[in-house]
Amino acid sequence: MKFTDGLWRRPTGVNFVGGVEVVEVLRESKDGVEFIVAPRHVAHRGDTLNSPLLTVSISSPMDDVLKVRVEHHAGGHNRGPHFELFPDGAPATPKTSVSRPTEDHICFKSGSVAVDINTAPKSYALRFTDSAKGDDDFLCATEPKGQAYADVPWHLTFGQQSQAGCLTTLPASMARSDHFALDSTRATGLVRYMVNELTLSVGETIYGLGERFGPFVKNGQVVGIWNQDGGTSSEQTYKNIPFYLSSKGYGLFVNHPEEVEFEVGREKCSKIGVSVRGERLEYFVIGGGSIKAALRNYVRMTGRPALPPAWTYGLYLSTSFTTSYDQETVSGFLREMRERKCPVRVLHLDCFWMKRYDWCSFQFDPDTFPDPEKYLADVKREYGVKVCAWINPYISQRAAIFAEGVKKGYFLKRRSGDVWQWDEWQPGMAIVDFTNPAAWKWYAGLVQRLLDMGVDTVKTDFGERIPHVDVVYHDGSDPSKAHNFYSFLYNKCVFEVVEKKYGKHEAALFARSATAGGQRFPVHWGGDCESTYEAMAETLRGGLSLSASGFAFWSHDIGGFEGKPDPALFSRWVAFGLFSSHSRLHGSGSYRVPWNYGETAVTVTAKMVRAKCRLMPYIYGESIKAHETGVPVMRAMIIEFPEDPASAHLDKQYMFGDSLLVAPVFHGTRADFYIPAGRWTCYWTGEVIEGPRFVRKTDYPIDQIPVFVRPNSVLLLGPESIETPDYEYAKVGLEVRTFELESEVEVKVPTGKGAKWAGSVKVAPGGKVSASGVTLKK
Repeated sequence: MKFTDGLWRRPTGVNFVGGVEVVEVLRESKDGVEFIVAPRHVAHRGDTLNSPLLTVSISSPMDDVLKVRVEHHAGGHNRGPHFELFPDGAPATPKTSVSRPTEDHICFKSGSVAVDINTAPKSYALRFTDSAKGDDDFLCATEPKGQAYADVPWHLTFGQQSQAGCLTTLPASMARSDHFALDSTRATGLVRYMVNELTLSVGETIYGLGERFGPFVKNGQVVGIWNQDGGTSSEQTYKNIPFYLSSKGYGLFVNHPEEVEFEVGREKCSKIGVSVRGERLEYFVIGGGSIKAALRNYVRMTGRPALPPAWTYGLYLSTSFTTSYDQETVSGFLREMRERKCPVRVLHLDCFWMKRYDWCSFQFDPDTFPDPEKYLADVKREYGVKVCAWINPYISQRAAIFAEGVKKGYFLKRRSGDVWQWDEWQPGMAIVDFTNPAAWKWYAGLVQRLLDMGVDTVKTDFGERIPHVDVVYHDGSDPSKAHNFYSFLYNKCVFEVVEKKYGKHEAALFARSATAGGQRFPVHWGGDCESTYEAMAETLRGGLSLSASGFAFWSHDIGGFEGKPDPALFSRWVAFGLFSSHSRLHGSGSYRVPWNYGETAVTVTAKMVRAKCRLMPYIYGESIKAHETGVPVMRAMIIEFPEDPASAHLDKQYMFGDSLLVAPVFHGTRADFYIPAGRWTCYWTGEVIEGPRFVRKTDYPIDQIPVFVRPNSVLLLGPESIETPDYEYAKVGLEVRTFELESEVEVKVPTGKGAKWAGSVKVAPGGKVSASGVTLKK
């Protein structure tokens, strides 16, 4: 949201009131600082009249994290929902201190992160620093008038994500009374916002803010945190997270589930503007000494990711969307995938396992699956697969369970008391109200029934088009706050059912929508992309932005969802897909079985599946680290190499764990990538490239993807014959490969079941190998 018209003016009708002077300190202790800020210099008593005030409080929930709350009118009811903070347990009491370096400055510090509060007349400012590296490194600052409230004419808000989409503009989404729909875009009035500006330094770059498919570096963008079902080709996105990472080594988490807007060097080139509707704004400045440390601390606050079971890392084969799902076709695909050495670990049944118009009835289509329990048992026994079933939280009025949901009050309602319905996606569709404990239990029971029939995991699709106009929740939630947060409740409900059925570290989803904290319920995939190299690149940008927002595990539709890829694109995307944490072949109107794209595609698929299965001791070990620390398995180069200036804009490659650099190929024959400092070794050929340097390879083999091993690394590989990702890694005879060893390296080996380690392997620079609890290849 813009509150200025260039450097000097404001848009007509905008009333902006910013704080310039601390007029009273209310509290000053190790528990925090609270003070009152006036929008003008108070020289005498008359200046205290007819003037608003801002109340600012600063405290710390954990070491290296500062909480800032700015309030105008504090008497309003702060309706939920609210983000769940510290779900893994309360943190240790932070080491805080408060001091007065000079008469006009208060310093409050938590761990290594400090804020200097300037209390001099007409000079109110906040300056944040981090001393983790020894010096007081500058992070960011709020300058005079950088904290404010503003009243904005209604028509100037129409550019916000919440006001421009189908949930506001379609007739079915408008407020209704006596069959009359009120078009809110024609209304007049003022909207109250709270605003905070932070400095954007020279050379500073910003990342994250959820899954974003546009430019990876967010500088110059306005980002609205508002979940939408819009594919991967625009500013709309399924997973909006009000958290960003800065190249200066800090993160900012805005503690508001509703729409938050970030003006990242756009309204003002040297500022990051944060705004929300209402009378209060709360955010956390998160440090720790590095980008990676700030990310760890953010995940500590919002929840660590669950550890997916090892079998989920195998290849998912989907029925695709609008294709035929009959048992003979599906079984034929599994049979031929096995015969062609492209082993499938998970069979995914998309929407049409249910009858058309009946979604989401949770009932198998009897014409396609006359005996679903027998079919699921047979296919799992015959082909050794797990089964994933598609669901969503929308219930068509044609579904057999619709009447029960209406009668018992399980759906969102309008203010009139009628069920909130529209025809987008399914006819007369209602939406489950997860704030109603009875509805939660009912929906969980429907999922449980699927699992009892033999389904192993669930694709929790949708959850973005959640109304915020003329809608009432069972628990009185604020609909604007509930819009994004709905995805958290939906995925939490389903994940808990799967986890209860199969146990801890044995549960996984395939989820599309998310908000802050959604990383606790993996896995997430990138949504509906087209079958082009451009869409493949935008998909990767989305994944990198999501990982910079605390999501450890991620996937995408190999080959693209919409359209049909050409053979070269399919092969390139297969390699990218198998060198992602999770891998799924899925399309819309066409199948993604590799022989549809030529025999070369079959060869590439077989090679990449085998390579991933062999690498599973490494990949699963990195996944345990992600589960324990919050640092994602797939991560942008800037997170791993923040001191390398080239890494700031690298958005077509990533680190796959600590030791592997992966650079998908976005061209039929040409590969471009960057090698950081050191001697990096090609995983496929053994070629060593010394960095830092950019590399271009022409006539790049179609059956390879640039994968380079970091110097001073040891990889432990499973047997060449392995065809499944879930095996006892420590007992199969692992092959030891060393890469440019400079010192002794110890590699821990997971058991492959849960977050347990079986043993370790040590390798000295001279080549001496010792193993404890691990069997090695002879």
